[in-house]
Amino acid sequence: MKRILRIKHAKIILAVLVICVLVRLLPYFAPIRAADIAQNQLAMQFSDRNNLPLGTLLTRDQEHTSVVALNQVSPQFIQAILAAEDASFYQHGALDMKAVVRATKEAIHAKRIVSGASTITMQLARMLEPVPRNFSGKMQEIWLAWRLVAGMNKDDILCAYINRLPMGGNIYGVEAAAQTYFSIPASDLNLAQASLLAGIPNNPTYFNPYAHWERLKQRQKYVLNRMVQEGHISEAIATRTSTEKVVFQSRQPGIIAAPHFLFWLANQFDKTQTPEISPRFPIRTTINRPLQQFVEAQVQQVISSLATNNVHDAAALVIDNHTGEVLAYVGSPDYFNEVKLGRNDGVQALRQPGSTLKPFVYEIALEKNLIRPNTILADVPAHYAIPGAKLYSPTDYTESFLGPVRVRIALANSLNVPAVRVLEKVGVENFLERLRQLGFEHLNQTPEHYGLGLTLGSGEVTLWELASAYLTIARQGDAIPLLTTFSHSPIQNPKSKIQNSTTIWQLIINILSDNHARATAFGVGSVLNLPFPAAVKTGTSSNFRDTWTVGFTTDYTVATWVGNFNGEPMRQVSGVTGAAPLWNRIMLHLHEHQEPAAFPSPEGLIQLPVCAISGLKPTPDCTSVVQEYFYPEDKNNYETANKFDLPSEYNEWLAKQQRSHLISNNLRILSPHRGDVFLLYPGQQGQQKLEFKLVGNQSLPVEWRLNGEKLESNSANSLFWYLRPGNWTLEAKSGAMTDKVTFQVESTKIQPTRRGFSISNSQVKSNHP
Repeated sequence: MKRILRIKHAKIILAVLVICVLVRLLPYFAPIRAADIAQNQLAMQFSDRNNLPLGTLLTRDQEHTSVVALNQVSPQFIQAILAAEDASFYQHGALDMKAVVRATKEAIHAKRIVSGASTITMQLARMLEPVPRNFSGKMQEIWLAWRLVAGMNKDDILCAYINRLPMGGNIYGVEAAAQTYFSIPASDLNLAQASLLAGIPNNPTYFNPYAHWERLKQRQKYVLNRMVQEGHISEAIATRTSTEKVVFQSRQPGIIAAPHFLFWLANQFDKTQTPEISPRFPIRTTINRPLQQFVEAQVQQVISSLATNNVHDAAALVIDNHTGEVLAYVGSPDYFNEVKLGRNDGVQALRQPGSTLKPFVYEIALEKNLIRPNTILADVPAHYAIPGAKLYSPTDYTESFLGPVRVRIALANSLNVPAVRVLEKVGVENFLERLRQLGFEHLNQTPEHYGLGLTLGSGEVTLWELASAYLTIARQGDAIPLLTTFSHSPIQNPKSKIQNSTTIWQLIINILSDNHARATAFGVGSVLNLPFPAAVKTGTSSNFRDTWTVGFTTDYTVATWVGNFNGEPMRQVSGVTGAAPLWNRIMLHLHEHQEPAAFPSPEGLIQLPVCAISGLKPTPDCTSVVQEYFYPEDKNNYETANKFDLPSEYNEWLAKQQRSHLISNNLRILSPHRGDVFLLYPGQQGQQKLEFKLVGNQSLPVEWRLNGEKLESNSANSLFWYLRPGNWTLEAKSGAMTDKVTFQVESTKIQPTRRGFSISNSQVKSNHP
C-alpha cells in the first residue's frame, strides 16, 4: 500500500513539474500580436504658436520615435524599402526559403557569406529582441519570426517594421526620419527622398546623410535599381531620380527653446495618457518662441548681475490676459547646467510667496464688508497669542510702524501688520478657501497649520499658481484656465468666476497700479514704475530665500521669481531688487510697440479729497491732500467727521513716537522727513504748501533756515512754506540745539489726481514688500 502511495505522490509531483515547465515555456510558443509589441513611449515634437520648432523630446530610452499607420506612409517609400530589404515579403512566411537556398549556394561557391537571407519579419524579430550573431542567436530570431507570423498579418508586421527602422543617430522610424531630415510627414515623401531614406537602415552609421552623403547616394542608386527590377519604376525615372537634388535639413538641437516647458508639458500628457494625441505632427503650443528666447536671455542677464549677492536662479511666466495662453515659460537660467541644478523648474517649484498673497486678503475683506475703501488701519505693534507657540508679533522689514494708514497705503506698501489685522477679521479658514478657489491647490494644510502668517507667505505656492491668480485679478474676477497648447490640452483646471463685485476687483487693481501710493516703501523711481499703466505686487520670503514680482497690464500678466534652488539666502536682495528688474524688462519688451489701455476706474465709487494721514476731509492744517475712493453711502460720514481720535491700540506706538522725538538735544524736525520728494504740478506754484514742523521742548526761540536763508516764523513749532523746485536743506536751531533735514521738490508735467502728495525717494528701505 505504501509503495502504491509513493508512486501516486511521485506522479503528482511529476505532473506539477511538467505543468510548471509548460507554464514557463508557454510565452515562448504563444503567437505575438500587434498589441503585444505596440510602441507606447514615443518622441514628442513641439512647435510654438506660429509653427516654429521648439524641440523634440525623445523616448525614455533616448530614441526619437514616431509611429504612423501604414496608410500614412508614402507608397514610394513602401516600394523602396521592400525592394531594398525583402522584395517577396508578401509571398513568403517567416523565412524566405528561396533566399535561404540562394544565400547558401553563394556562400559555398565564394567560401564566404555573400548575401543574407533575413526577411523583414526576421529583421523585426531582431529589433524586438537583439540576439548574438551566431547559430543559437539565428535560431532564436527565426523562432520569434514564426511567432510574429502566427499572430499578425503582413500589413501589421510591415507597419511595426517601418516604425522601428534605424534611420541614423537616435532616429527610429520613417516618420521621425521624414520630420527630422525633411520637416515633412512620411506621407509626403517623394521618390528621391523615399529612396534615400530606404537606403539608410542597411547600415545607419555607414550611410549617415550628414557624415557620408556620397555613400548614401550610391546606396540610393542600388535601391532605385532594385525598384526597377521589381517593376515599380522605369529605368528613365530611376536615372532622373538619382540625379535629383535633395536637401536635408540642418541638424537641429533636440531642444531649441523652452526646455522646462516641454518636459513639464510632456509629463502632463503622460499623466493624462491622452490617447487622441498623435505624435505624427508637432504639438502646437501657445509659446511665442521669439518672446521665449528674449525672456530666457533676460533671466540669464539678471542672474549674472546679482551673482555677487549670492543669487543663482530665476524663473518667469508670461500670460496673455485675453485668452489665458502661456506665451513664455522659463524654469531656470540654464536647463542643461546640471551642476547649478538647472533642471529644477522654478515655475512649478513650491516656495514661500512672501507678500504676494496680500491683495487677496484685502479683496475678500472688501467683499465681506469688513473694511471699506476709505478704512483707516492701524500699523502699530500687535501681539497674538497662539496656542502652543510663542507670542506672534508681526513686524515689517524696517521694524518701524507708520501708525494710522489707509487701506490703499497698507496694501500698496505691503505693510505686514495691517494685512494681519485684516486677515484676523476675515478668518484664516475663509481666506484659505478663497485662495483654493483661485487655484492654489498646494495650500492643502489646515487653517491652524498656516495661522495668521498665511497672508505674509507662511504657505508654499508655485509661480504658476500665482500667475494664474493674478490673471484672475487682471480679468476682474473672471477666472480662466491657463492654456498651453492648441487643439489638445492635457491641463484640466477649469475655473469659474469668483462671485464678487467687479468694483472690488477694479479697486484692487487701482491700488496695485498706484505709483504714488507705494512710494513710501519703493520710492517714485523704482523699477515698478512703468511708463504705462501696470498693476504689480512684490514679495520676499523669510530669510531672503525667495523674491517675487507679479503684475499685469490690461494685456499681459508677468510673474517672476528670483532665489536659490538649494535654499541658500540671498544677500541684500528683496522683491524690488531681485525679481522686479526681470519683471520690468519683460513688461517693457511686451509693450515696446503699443502701450496697453488704461485700467477702468472702480465702478460706482466716488472720489473725494482726504488728508493723507487721517483719511478725513482735509482741514487747513493738512499738509498732504490726496483723492480717495468712497462708497456713495459713506459720503455723509465724510462730510460730518471732523476729528480724528486715535483709539487705545495706538497708545504703545504713540509712546514710542514721543520717545523717538526726544533725542539727545531735545530738538527734532518732524516734517518734512529726511529724503522726502514732493511733486509740484503745473500751475500750482504759489498754491501748494508744505508744513515745517518741529517737536521737542523749546524754551528758547527757534530759528528756521532754508538753504542757509533765514525764514520768518510766528510759531516756534511750525511754519508753512510754498513749494518751489530744487534741492533743499532745512535747519532748525534753538540755543545750542539744532536739527537738519534735506528734501527735494520736483516739477512735473502730469496733471495731478491728488494734490501735494509727499513721496519718499527710492533709498527708503523696503518693508519686505
